[in-house]
Amino acid sequence: MPKSRALPLALSLSLALAFPLGQGALAQAPEAGADQALPAPASADDALRALYTQEWEWRQQEFAREKIDGRWQASSRMAAIAPADWERRARYWKQVLGALDAIDPAALSPQERINAAVFRSMVEADYNSATWRTWEAPFNSDSFFWGYLAPRQPYPREADWQRLFGRLRDVPAHFAQHIANMRQGLARGWSVPRATIDGRDDTIEPYTRTDAGNPFLAALEGMPASIPEPRRSQLQAEGRALVLEQVVPAYAQLLEFMREEYMPQARTTLAASDLPDGRAFYRTQIREYVTRDMDPREIHEIGLREVARIQAEMREVMARAGFEGSFEEFLQYLRTDPKFYARTPRELLATASYIAKKVDGQLKYAFNTLPRYRFTILPVPDDIAPIYTSGRGGLEACLFNTYDLPSRPLYNLPALVVHECAPGHSFQAALALEAPARPEFRQQTYFSGYGEGWGLYTEWLGTQMGIYETPYEEFGRLTFEMWRAARLVIDTGLHEYGWSREQAIEYLAGHTALARHDVTTEVDRYISWPGQALAYYLGYRTILDLRAEAERELGARFDQRGFHDTILNLGSVPLPVLEEEVRGYIAAQKVAPAP
Repeated sequence: MPKSRALPLALSLSLALAFPLGQGALAQAPEAGADQALPAPASADDALRALYTQEWEWRQQEFAREKIDGRWQASSRMAAIAPADWERRARYWKQVLGALDAIDPAALSPQERINAAVFRSMVEADYNSATWRTWEAPFNSDSFFWGYLAPRQPYPREADWQRLFGRLRDVPAHFAQHIANMRQGLARGWSVPRATIDGRDDTIEPYTRTDAGNPFLAALEGMPASIPEPRRSQLQAEGRALVLEQVVPAYAQLLEFMREEYMPQARTTLAASDLPDGRAFYRTQIREYVTRDMDPREIHEIGLREVARIQAEMREVMARAGFEGSFEEFLQYLRTDPKFYARTPRELLATASYIAKKVDGQLKYAFNTLPRYRFTILPVPDDIAPIYTSGRGGLEACLFNTYDLPSRPLYNLPALVVHECAPGHSFQAALALEAPARPEFRQQTYFSGYGEGWGLYTEWLGTQMGIYETPYEEFGRLTFEMWRAARLVIDTGLHEYGWSREQAIEYLAGHTALARHDVTTEVDRYISWPGQALAYYLGYRTILDLRAEAERELGARFDQRGFHDTILNLGSVPLPVLEEEVRGYIAAQKVAPAP
């Protein structure tokens, strides 16, 4: 997903296709793109390279991206998203998958076998999204196509602003296409569940303002001195006119549609299985996010077992903290005692920054390769903070939510920092960006099972790095582990077993020390984003089990630095590929000369 607008790394490219968050271009990419001849057979490696190179170039045109400073970023237009555009894309991806099927995997070199597996998973997810017509519900309780268009940090160059202005000129038509698609979804019963979108319309309101409270106008006011006068004032005037004359009316029309039409007509059911052919759809979502075929009931049982295991560990930590009451009383104590909460947004951000710096001092003991690229720490923007998660990390920044500070316990912050910043998502994204000799599509492909599994694994790794200083912080880590294990139970409970929203909320609230606000936000996310929540724990257990296998097989020769480098040097891959490659590393280490 594009980082130029500070979008969260936790959203995959395939989600960008299903929910295009302002990525690109009402000016339609050339129609010939869907019908161009695919590569003629050559050697298996050559045929595969030609196939994924052509698809990647075609994809950039389709989603209005151009190469800027060596990275694919949003261009000066927005993507065409009418039904015909998605139908054309589906035809092309079907053709690509057919060509991929014709390549014998056994004839590929080891690196190209990895590329083929990554490419297949990526294209299958995109093809499924297009054919299920998920673009008829182009947002969820967590992420919105209207919320990521304004720059979160001012652009330093005039060319960046000019590209933004080009995209803003497309906003009225782009939103009109979204509205038409959503009407079509309502007509066939394919919508975001009504119960999960209360208040989401409020996130549109700031963009209808005509003062500095409008994020676009605020961004223009912050245009930096790197653009000299008088050009800076001219650009600001041009941008203000564009926002007031075209963008604000488009957002006002969208807000009216959401409140008067979409929300009253959105479906009253919750489960993915309640959608047209919903049980089959839910299984494709499991495959997309977990990157393997798993039965929902199998996942549910894994979740129940892990919840019981973690709960026993939480009680042990509660005893270490010296608390003599019940588990429920301990949760209430953690949720209400002021000593566990920041008094100001700056205090929360400062604590997060201290933890991130403490992590920096330990990285050399856990990794051989460290990235050069640096992230910053920022508050979640005000327009989305009331319904946003506690934190989210990506290449450019780690965002921490400072809205409603009594819902942001500091004992959770160490686990949140290592997951979102380093050695979690920001660290992971920087290494992926700087990785050598990898096809372009591999540099910007993201699989939730791998990426979120790594993020949760780094929370556990923090126990080896000395990050958790008190029993309360250790309990916060276990709360986060429980939170992800409980997702296995809740996601499948909702979408396979027909749980109610209240049942899911009570289950999560009763097993974690998460604030009630976070519990409700999270459950709404699971309802409106089926399958995505499963990726974290199943990916985490895959990595932790591989580590246990490496320690068992290598004994004293095990070095966590090499183990971690093997995982991160791969870049984002499906979990079966990760298992195969790590086991290859273990086998090689067994026969390598002793250090």
